[in-house]
Amino acid sequence: MSKVPTIILGGTGYVAGELLRLLSQHPSLKLAAAVSTSRAGKAISGAFRHLGPAYPKQRFTSPEEAIQGLRKAPNWTVISAAPHGASAPLVNEILGVAESSGIKVSVVDASADFRFADPKTFEQIYGQDHPAPQHLTQFSCAVPEHLKDIETPHAAQPGCFATAMLLGIVPLVSMGVTDNNFFVSAVTGSTGAGSGLRETTHHPVRHSNLFAYQPLVHRHGPEVKELAMAATGGEVNLNFVPHSGPFARGIHSTIFAQCKEKVTGKQLTEALSDFYADCGLVWVGPNPPHLKDVVGSNCAFLSANVENNTVAVCCVLDNLLKGAASGAIQWANRLSGKPDDEGLKNAPPGWI
Repeated sequence: MSKVPTIILGGTGYVAGELLRLLSQHPSLKLAAAVSTSRAGKAISGAFRHLGPAYPKQRFTSPEEAIQGLRKAPNWTVISAAPHGASAPLVNEILGVAESSGIKVSVVDASADFRFADPKTFEQIYGQDHPAPQHLTQFSCAVPEHLKDIETPHAAQPGCFATAMLLGIVPLVSMGVTDNNFFVSAVTGSTGAGSGLRETTHHPVRHSNLFAYQPLVHRHGPEVKELAMAATGGEVNLNFVPHSGPFARGIHSTIFAQCKEKVTGKQLTEALSDFYADCGLVWVGPNPPHLKDVVGSNCAFLSANVENNTVAVCCVLDNLLKGAASGAIQWANRLSGKPDDEGLKNAPPGWI
């Protein structure tokens, strides 16, 4: 069976680089175009030198070139790693051409543009009108492990912090063991801020440093509450403090809540293991996971402890992979009828 041609939007960012790397080894998807308005016509290896052996001749294309190329095949996958606000107009144009030409296109958006069903929520959080509200109902947003059957033609990947929180929060709410008032402290690597130079990603500032930012008001908070409700039917209260860590990749989140009934750490660990038993990219262990366990991996690792009626669930994942690129590939697999973990089961390097 021939591979599905795939277009990557926002082609020069860190997430796009990981999407390109994953596609180079994927058994069912192949790169057809990596779209970049700033580097159109330039070699992919110029932006991502480590991908030179995988893409020795391929070049970035303009949005116009990628859209014109849609008519070359009847079935496409589009994965957007473009910034919020920029992703939706590109997706809107692609979907318009596909519809008028009778071409099947499955879109996975890794930006924030299609995470909220209500455009007013997007506008409130991101301070701008939604660029393509007519397409919002065509997207389902969820951590892939939390939505068994997708009924929309397109999908949206939650943010990396949101993924790290939801992997712990959704099982707890589903099992009904906590009061659903969650306190989360999470630390992310500098790649979470994107490839553009900022003061908080400047090496002299970030190196050997740790600091909180946007405590209790981070924009992933409303996303987590909405997606937890969609996955479980239960309302949650979230108190979230994100931190910038002195490393490049990964997220370590610790989720606290109070038990409604007596439960042991062993019982909760077994329950979490059962919850994710059929999920090949989520692993539950008896001890708190280390960040180096998952950096470079498409998996998330979780642990659970209970003491004095307090639950502490730790979740670690690679923010660029499970929190973005490989999470998006999971959705692309699902939308094309493939197993979620196809092309994603490779073991990560150790001791990064």
